Amino acid sequence: MSDALLESIQIDTAPNPTVSIIWMHGLGADGSDFVPIVRELDLSGCPAIRFIFPHAPMMPVTMNGGYVMRSWYDILLGEDLTRREDEGGLRNSQAAIEQLIAREKARGIPSNRILLAGFSQGCAMTLQTGLRHPEPLGGLLCLSGYLPLADVVAAECHAANHATPIFMTHGTGDPVIPLQRAEASRDLLAGLGHNVEWHAYPMQHSVCMEEIDDIGGWLERVLA
Repeated sequence: MSDALLESIQIDTAPNPTVSIIWMHGLGADGSDFVPIVRELDLSGCPAIRFIFPHAPMMPVTMNGGYVMRSWYDILLGEDLTRREDEGGLRNSQAAIEQLIAREKARGIPSNRILLAGFSQGCAMTLQTGLRHPEPLGGLLCLSGYLPLADVVAAECHAANHATPIFMTHGTGDPVIPLQRAEASRDLLAGLGHNVEWHAYPMQHSVCMEEIDDIGGWLERVLA
């Protein structure tokens, strides 16, 4: 992967933001996918926020017949999301997201006012990066995804983010990433002592208004 920063879309909710939220999209989408959520969230109780929606790199995805699309890592044939993971791709994208965190710090946002967020593959990257980051982050917002490289996460988690708030959501009818996979991720994190707030909604692999309301409330609490 190139050392160049990932291209991204930026939206500031007010001048001079004091918080940055780096929000990763899912497989085959791009940074514009979650841009509409900014106006749907109730951020009235929050400080000025800089939302950053990066575009994942273009790569062939094995599960989709090698078709080239935006993806944070490859999805291998026959993968059940716990075996045969694309460890190299996960770690390359982790490094690219770390570069975005470093840029926000250089722009004057302290690490504990930087949050990571993501949907599906983006959720996996939020946990992959956030749990290993060597400075405390403001929170991890994890939508309809799972914990990647689960067998090594206990050894690789950094103590700096042991107490970082984690907000996890999932659809009870998700046909892409089964609810049980997300619940197993939640339970593993809770068993390691992480602060996980969990919500399940009657939806598929998507986002619903109740979830958006809960996200707004969580952001207000963690940014207070």
